[in-house]
Amino acid sequence: FDERVQQEVHRVQPYDLTKKAVDLAREYGIKSINIDLIYGLPYLSLESFKETLKLVLTLDPDRLAVFNYAHVPWLKKTMRKFDETTLPTPATKLAIFQHTMEYLTQNGYQMIGMDHFAKPEDELFAAIEKGELHRNFQGYTTKGGANLIGIGLTSIGEGGYYYAQNFKDMKHYEEAIDSGKLPFERGVELSSDDYIRKAVIMEIMANFSIDIKRAEEEFGIDFREYFAPSLASLEEFVSAELVTLSEDKLQVSQTGALLIRNIAMVFDAYMQKYSGSKKSFSKTV
Repeated sequence: FDERVQQEVHRVQPYDLTKKAVDLAREYGIKSINIDLIYGLPYLSLESFKETLKLVLTLDPDRLAVFNYAHVPWLKKTMRKFDETTLPTPATKLAIFQHTMEYLTQNGYQMIGMDHFAKPEDELFAAIEKGELHRNFQGYTTKGGANLIGIGLTSIGEGGYYYAQNFKDMKHYEEAIDSGKLPFERGVELSSDDYIRKAVIMEIMANFSIDIKRAEEEFGIDFREYFAPSLASLEEFVSAELVTLSEDKLQVSQTGALLIRNIAMVFDAYMQKYSGSKKSFSKTV
């Protein structure tokens, strides 16, 4: 809710407006309210984020997603306008997230996965206990394998072996709808390798572990042979006691959970392929 930050990123959303939206949702019977908080934005500081957290908790959300702003000016022209000297340093961002974990835990929330927090009575906790927590590109969910249908400009849909993104401009979007076509601007069809790696990465990010035997049975692979290069890259995390690897299981430690993106990245073939490029992906911290 830092006014200067909101003005800089052209997303002015005052507290009162947000409260009205939350109150309206509850009035219409919405049982679970989620609020997204982004840190790492221009001019954001630890102190200003602390104030935002205090205000957010007065809204009594059931869940919060707290994640790092992805600064990719080579992909999004609007980001080129930002003065990069106003972006928080990695140390500041780590301090913000550490404070967030401590503050929300002190106020009755528990951490779920790598960037979500929820009240103990939330359905996500039952999923964790059963090992049935799932993750898609939108966040954590109890509905594994459910198709996502993107509605509106720029929305991304996901299902099985595909991703599809809608047009970014209203003209082409409406033309497609009016002609009875799906408003897809572009899409990606996953290979079998993409699908396997996606499943492994999402499982690590959801439950911080991999049941190796189950993965072998599900995909018909020899896990250690199939992921040999990935497991070699994982050794630095094993040596640092951030990950343990046994015959049947890969387990991320509590400390390793803070670096879960980096751990999951070793299984991403595209990250390895384009690791030499400075303009492919956003920073994890």
